[in-house]
Amino acid sequence: MGGRNIIVVGCGRVGSQLASMLSENDNNVCVVDRDGLAFSNLENSFNGTRIEGVGYDESVLRRAGVETCDCVAAVTQSDNVNLMTVEVAARLFNVPHVIARLYNPGHERAYEQLGLDYVCGTSLVAEEVFSKISSGHGFHVDSFGDFEVLRFSLNLKGNGLKNIRVSQLESKHDVRIIAFERADGRASSIPTADSILGHGDSVLACVRHTKVGSFSRYMQN
Repeated sequence: MGGRNIIVVGCGRVGSQLASMLSENDNNVCVVDRDGLAFSNLENSFNGTRIEGVGYDESVLRRAGVETCDCVAAVTQSDNVNLMTVEVAARLFNVPHVIARLYNPGHERAYEQLGLDYVCGTSLVAEEVFSKISSGHGFHVDSFGDFEVLRFSLNLKGNGLKNIRVSQLESKHDVRIIAFERADGRASSIPTADSILGHGDSVLACVRHTKVGSFSRYMQN
């Protein structure tokens, strides 16, 4: 994972811990915070850069190196700031991987539909974001041996399909569909082999590491 260019927006408890973890793993880390005093939270061993400014400001992100950035993690204490930051990074600068800290779990569905990766919770947030960055792609929930557990909105239209049977999706891509929820928000279900999935359904799946790249075409961006 070392050697990647990563911007961490927010230098509170979570941001400073995350920045230090990433720095210790030989990544090029830039921390952005609107309050210059927040940088005192960083460990003495932190060898990245610090920029005072608003995380969703285009000029600030450019100074932080967003144009050659591999990942932007927005972990401030404001859902709105985090959302605006990752939207600017993803939509305007085409950053391949953005992650937002999310306080309000009621917004999880909206983030999924926007194709934005996020961590929701108040504890172990830095570790979860670090794990997502380490995985090298969005939608990461956890790792288990040779497998990745992923959560994403299903992309069928981009593959010329209206719907797909679970057994068909699993057999073609060496994947196991663990659970799904309809795009309209109806109750989630544990699928059978004959369950039919539709475009935009929220899916929890277990995918072999080596198959994530090819399977990613079924994940909405």
